[in-house]
Amino acid sequence: MPRFHCSVPLTAGASLALPSGAARHVQVLRMQPGDALTLFDGSSGEYAATVERMGRSEVSVAVGAHQPVEREALRAVHLAVGMPANERMDWLVEKATELGVASIQPLATAHGVLRLAGERAEKKRAHWEAIAIAACEQCGRNRVPVIHPVRSFSGNSGWIDTAESTAARLVLSLAEGTRSIASAIASQAPNRGVLVLSGPEGGLSSTEETESIARGFAPVTLGLRVLRAETAALAALVSLSGP
Repeated sequence: MPRFHCSVPLTAGASLALPSGAARHVQVLRMQPGDALTLFDGSSGEYAATVERMGRSEVSVAVGAHQPVEREALRAVHLAVGMPANERMDWLVEKATELGVASIQPLATAHGVLRLAGERAEKKRAHWEAIAIAACEQCGRNRVPVIHPVRSFSGNSGWIDTAESTAARLVLSLAEGTRSIASAIASQAPNRGVLVLSGPEGGLSSTEETESIARGFAPVTLGLRVLRAETAALAALVSLSGP
């Protein structure tokens, strides 16, 4: 059954016009009055719904019963990533959403190729949010991960968001003697959140890695192989989030 994110609050028994994005998707699928669909607004669970009316640019639906189903991981994993270039960041956002990431913090780092600021940075954030919403519609998640605004790694930029202030902190590192992720979190409660810092294609600079450790990030390794930036972040997410 088609699933659509609705950017307005949903209430069982209500009749409403879908927001433009969801309405466009319904029209592309050539759905007709009486067809069933599933809606979610990101607050909790999902709603059965039925198409009531198809207009030229408007779609009205009747919202049915609320289903309190959630498909989130037990452990909330937050990714802070040095942005990889080209379409690799798009791919990372999509796959991380499917794998259950709780939030993504795009970072401008010393070795990063992708440089964003101002209006361009906000357009990219909105683009990545749209990718995350589409991934939730596809994979069955009812909570859209937070895509934070692009921030600079350096200095007191506040990119360690208050929502992750109680999370355990890990930084992916190629330095000798680093521990495995499993070893680093072995003593943590299984439902304690984790904030994972991962560098761009060129990795974090030595200064950035030193600064992250000073901020309480434990250096961890993913094994003997050197992974691409987007692969490394996803591998860490999989090892931490569970089913």
